[in-house]
This record gives sequence, structure tokens and C-alpha cells, in this order.
Amino acid sequence: MQMQLGFELPELDRKKTQAAVEAALEKYRIFKTIAFEDREASITAGYTERFHGPTNVTSDQTANIATHNVDEPAARKTFCERVERAVGRLAPREKLLITERYMKEDYVFDYVVFNQKFDPPISESKYYKIKWRAFYKLALILNIQVVKEK
Repeated sequence: MQMQLGFELPELDRKKTQAAVEAALEKYRIFKTIAFEDREASITAGYTERFHGPTNVTSDQTANIATHNVDEPAARKTFCERVERAVGRLAPREKLLITERYMKEDYVFDYVVFNQKFDPPISESKYYKIKWRAFYKLALILNIQVVKEK
């Protein structure tokens, strides 16, 4: 006797999920194309008004800046690697679509991808079906899906 599993894929809110995936891919593109600028400590004294408050709170500007300069690039790198691994798990046509449309430095329109990047070119409706399937999978892999409310 065979036992069936009771797992069903969630029904996602298409617009909100697409917006979340596109936002993640845009963040990826920005992190890949724009260099991180290190913060530097100011060495000139400045007047700051101080109100009496808790006396046990200390502020170490240099330590905060050093922490930021180490943690922020590491977080960016981790995010980019996570997105690249997620895209790497997609089917070949889905991977081609996502990399050509969203992961290159220059912005490319959808019609350019389905007319020029696919060999042979595919129809617009087929392109959008592949795109939604890729977005659905990416949303689940990256855990940014928006489940449709019943």
C-alpha cells in the first residue's frame, strides 16, 4: 500500500510576489554594479548639544564605523551569492531569462530577451509563462513569496 504525501504548493499573490522578486533582483543588480564606499571617522571636533540622560551609555565612533565597513560588504556578498545559487537551481530557459533580463549590468526590455536572447526566439505569451514559473520558484527559494489570502 502506497502512502500519499499531503503537500501542496501554495497559491501565490501574483502581483505582490512578482514585485518582491523584482525588488530582490534589482537589489542584486545594485549590489553588483555599485561599489561599497567605506565610512571614515571624522577627526575634527564639532559641537553637539548633549542632554543629560543615561550615563552608562558610551559611543565609540571608530568601532561603529569599523563594524559597518566589515559587516555591510559581507552582507552584500552573502545576498548576491544567495540569489546566484537560487537562479542556478532554475531550469535552463528560466535561468537564461532571469540572467539576461535582470542580472546583467545594462537594463534590457522583455521584448529584446524573447526576440534576441532565446535561440530560436519564443512568443511573448510563452516568455511570460516561463517568467512567472521562474519568479514562482525564486520566491519560494528566497522565501519572499506572498501567499494569496483566501
